[in-house]
Formats: sequence, C-alpha cells, structure tokens
Amino acid sequence: MAGCGTTSGTADADADRPPLVVRLYGSDANMSNSLKDKLVESPGILTGMVGTTPLVALPEWFRERLRGVDPSLVDYGYAAEAYDAVMLAALAAESARTTQPSTVAKYVVSASTSGTTCDSAAACLALAKAGKDFAYRGVSMRRSGLNDGGEPSSASYGTLHFGRDNTINANMTEFIGAGDESLASTAPAPPFTAYPNFGAGAKKPAPLKVGGLMPHTGRLAFRSPPRFAAAKLAVLDVNAAGGVLGQPVEWVDGDDGTDATVAAATVDRFVGLGVQVIIGASSSSVTKAVIPKIAAAGRILISPSSTSDELSAVADNGLFFRTAPPDTLQARALTDVIMRDGPHKVMILAREDAYGLGLQKNVKANLVTAGVPEGAVELVTYPGTGQDFTGLADRVRSAAPDAVLILGYEETALIVETLFAQKIGTAGALGR
Repeated sequence: MAGCGTTSGTADADADRPPLVVRLYGSDANMSNSLKDKLVESPGILTGMVGTTPLVALPEWFRERLRGVDPSLVDYGYAAEAYDAVMLAALAAESARTTQPSTVAKYVVSASTSGTTCDSAAACLALAKAGKDFAYRGVSMRRSGLNDGGEPSSASYGTLHFGRDNTINANMTEFIGAGDESLASTAPAPPFTAYPNFGAGAKKPAPLKVGGLMPHTGRLAFRSPPRFAAAKLAVLDVNAAGGVLGQPVEWVDGDDGTDATVAAATVDRFVGLGVQVIIGASSSSVTKAVIPKIAAAGRILISPSSTSDELSAVADNGLFFRTAPPDTLQARALTDVIMRDGPHKVMILAREDAYGLGLQKNVKANLVTAGVPEGAVELVTYPGTGQDFTGLADRVRSAAPDAVLILGYEETALIVETLFAQKIGTAGALGR
C-alpha cells in the first residue's frame, strides 16, 4: 500500500472498509499472459478477469511453427493478423507484377475478395502467377475479406479468462463472431498484366522489402513477440514458394517504440532503405501519427493490431490497410461478454489515446443499446503516462460499480494492484 502512496492513516481506513466485489474486464491490449511478469508480487490478483481480443482458434501447426521462429512465445495475440498482413502484401505485389507501392496498393483488397479461395503462399502465388483471380483465406481472414476501406469486414474474437495464477486459462476460451461478411468488397480485381521481360540483361524490379514497424521498446513491447514471429514466418513461407516476382522477399526489422517520434524515425530509415511495405504500427495512436508520413512517402502501411475506428477516416492516399478489425466490432463482442453477467452499473476506465477513447465510446454505445441505462455507464479516463492510480481507485470505490472495464496497456497491472489495495477486485481475487 505504501508503494501506492497510501499514508498509514489511509491504510487503517482501508483496513476497515468492506471489500467491493466487482467483475473485472479487459480488452485486447491487456488480456495477455505477459501481464503476469508485472505482477510477480501480486499472485492471483487477476483471477476471474475476463476480456476479448481478436482471435481465431489457431491451429496447433501454426503455433508450433511460430515457436520455431521464437521459442520464448507465451502468447499469440495478433500473430494471425501479422502473418496475413505480410501475405496480402506479397500476393498483391505478385498480382501487380511490380513492387512499386502505389500500384501494389491497388491489389491488396482484391487479393482477399475475388475469385478462387486459397489458404497458403504456394497456392495463392500460383494463382497470381497464372493471372487468375483469387481470395486469400489465411489464418485470421477465414470468414471474409477486406471491405472497400481496406479493413476486415468480419472477425473472430476470443473471450479470455484469467485463472488463479495470473495467466489465461486456455481451456475456458470461447470464440465470438462479429461483423458482416456481406460488407466485404465486391469491386472487381484490377486486371492482371503480362510479366515484364525478366530475361538476361533485363532490369528486374526491386525486390519486395517488408519493414516491421512494431515495438521492441515502449509500453507495448511486451505484446510484440508473436507479431514479429508471425511476420517473419510469412516471409519464410512466401520465399519457400518462390518469392515475389522470382526474388526473395526481404525482411527489415524496426521499432515503433510505442511512440510517434520513434516510429517516425524508423519510417524515415525504411524509406531510405527502399522498403515498399511497412507492417505496423502496433498502437492506434502511433499508427494515426505516422499515416501522413507514410502517405507522403508513397509507401504501404498494413497494421496487424491497430484497432481504433478513427483510423477508418484518416486520409491515407489509399495506402493504409489493416488486418486487425476496427473497434466498432470489438465493442460488440466485449458488450456481449459484459451483458452475460447482467451488470447494473458499469465503469469504463480508459487511457487517453485513440485506442482507449474510441473503444470506450463504442462500448458505452453498445451497452446502452443492449439495455443498460445511460446513467449507469460511467466513463473515466487517465493519462497514458504516470504511475499513481490512487485517485482512479478512489473514484471506483466512490461509484461502487459492479462491473469495471479497463482499456489500457501494461499499466493495467498497476491499476489492478491499486484497486486491490483498496479492497476492490473480483470475488476470486479477494477471496484467495
């Protein structure tokens, strides 16, 4: 308690308070086994916390192959989306017969919507090389392809449950569908052209270079390992199938730092290295910040994890896509999970950025539509920086909700600890 800035008098007062039992919920940015590493001194404090994340029932072969790239993986969050982002870029370039970004961008959506379905690099590249329309159905994009705006028309969400050891109990994971397959683009694919002459003496197109704009450092670094592993695995699979335009795809590693300034510097480096397609960024706020730079540089940006619905309206010159579904869809899935418990009063704690504020707004709208009185949904925000959440816990204690949703990053661990110091938590955590 002292670590949370509590005085001895306050500690005595807290000791006399009755516990406030709440149902605790999270979302994609904090429903992760990696959170356990930040709660070493608080075993079992996440017991009973439930949340959602974009997730399909990943086949074991895919998990095994990811571990072959990174044996240390403990989570697979957004791995499928990162894999599919690289695949779409490679397939679009093969279809376009060039690696020039503005031309490749015209083929990204149609690579997921038009013609014969295929589910592997080898099968889809063969169709592209033969000049046949195809619809890639990869690891995350199983139900339908992208819409006209270049984002998923439908998605699958996993309902995750923290067990008594602060890790997610995989045996309790459920899957919820969201979105509408009929909203996938129906625009015809751009025409296939003949391959340029790549014979002896002819100048070959520049090889496709894919840059990873995801965090090795910063607040979301703890969530990145599966995304990096999946992107690299996709590059390996494309190259095993012959590469793009007869040349191996090149992976260029980078860091977005979960910070707009760091990400901008990485983008500049990528541009200098001739990278045509950038995978990232991870957070919606960083992605929103770098889209203008990407568009001005004429590069393609495909995010596997930025979910803010604000990104759907950002001017991008047709160069921004995402395989992560927008939070308008996650809000529906998350509302479904919360409503199962019949809440009477819900408090939504959100970090003040594009991700937190957007999802907070959408969840409230969905809760009200589902029948929760508008006055029974209280919205609270907090800065993305800072370490003292005592005031936040005081507001929760004063409002006495029966459901608390936290929309945050790694600081979620400290928020839950601060709540617990004031005897606020799930029945499982308080009763341990």
